[in-house]
Amino acid sequence: MNPDEIAGYQTVVLEGCDGVGKSTLGERLSTHHGFTMVHSPRTPDHLDLASRYRTILAGDGKILFDRCFISELVYGPLHRGRSRINWSQAIDLAESVIKRSGVLVHLTAPPTVIHKRLLSRDGEAISLEEIAELVTGYDRVFSTLADYTHVLKLDTSLLELPSAG
Repeated sequence: MNPDEIAGYQTVVLEGCDGVGKSTLGERLSTHHGFTMVHSPRTPDHLDLASRYRTILAGDGKILFDRCFISELVYGPLHRGRSRINWSQAIDLAESVIKRSGVLVHLTAPPTVIHKRLLSRDGEAISLEEIAELVTGYDRVFSTLADYTHVLKLDTSLLELPSAG
């Protein structure tokens, strides 16, 4: 699939581990196809994540998420031993994306490619083992979500995307 084909959707969720190309692809789609980009950094523990995303999804216009609730299902268990989003909430949010004429996009690349990209940003990167755990975590989460909704998978190592920084 050509990344520009994603532009036909009203709502796009770009997900994958740090360094996989979410921001780069998101900026390209936002600039060329009129999406409002929502970057979702780590949300403070006292905020209800599911409500935050439901509110955003209730808005109008073309929305592109550069990371969202799916990352909590991967990073939460690995970094804090638990996720602040349960599976019922995740499936509900994924269905809300689809009802909004949207798509979940699983961005992936080999851990060595991701590691190299992270190093090129600022000279630092987590270990290859940690990156492999994250890639495996995203595979597991998207495999489960694919039982409920359509998921597009893009290997960003095969795309020519200039760095977004």
